[in-house]
Amino acid sequence: MATRQGARAGTLEAGQVRAMFDRIAGVYDLMNSAMTAGLHHRWRARAAEEARVGPGARALDVACGTGDLALALAERVMPGGEVVGCDFSDGMLDRARSKAASRGSSAAVRFEWADAMALPYDDDAFDAATVGFGARNFAQLPRGLSEMARVVRPGGRVVVLEITTPTRPPLAQFYGLWFDRLIPALGEGAGALERLVARARGAEAADGIADAYTYLPSSVRRFPAPRELAAALAGAGLVEISYLLTAGGIVAIHAGTVAEDLA
Repeated sequence: MATRQGARAGTLEAGQVRAMFDRIAGVYDLMNSAMTAGLHHRWRARAAEEARVGPGARALDVACGTGDLALALAERVMPGGEVVGCDFSDGMLDRARSKAASRGSSAAVRFEWADAMALPYDDDAFDAATVGFGARNFAQLPRGLSEMARVVRPGGRVVVLEITTPTRPPLAQFYGLWFDRLIPALGEGAGALERLVARARGAEAADGIADAYTYLPSSVRRFPAPRELAAALAGAGLVEISYLLTAGGIVAIHAGTVAEDLA
């Protein structure tokens, strides 16, 4: 019950968020494509461009999920570069590793366990750090952003790709219908389908998929609006901060540069 109430409020504890992503790892890519009509790949590619990395660079993708943004970065740092994708969900990491292997990208990217609140990397270790649709799951947003800035060299980039809430009609009305009704309904359908498949195989289905896609719109509503997120990036020590809104204002891509005086 506590988990369901937290999902509705968009305020799960870190352990609950980790368990939730472990449970939905198997349907995560399918749900992303269904919810965005496949456009999430384009948004991640744009975020990778904002990282401004090239051949030979080192990049970190925090809360990497099933690895799509990390793989987009890997395309840009080769030859000679490296991408590290980190997440605290073992289920997501397993999917990311399989995806990288199937695409022949494992030489350029590695996936490992890490907590965004205490990244296990040295100061100035990367040329860029990104997070795609994961910042709203940070237990403490300022701390997570500060950790990303800490591990990026002065002059390097920090990029945040996240869903945001449009305020202008008619998109605001469509967004409310999409997020408050259609996405939870998709989650209910995905959960029911997985239970049927598991039952047919004589296995036990993962529970909580419906809760996860109730949590999604709630977590977006409580996440800072674009201007507030830009201010949070400044508070983490970033300069030259900019953001762009795409998908009619539903998706925001923020980017900033690590200040030289952080060294």
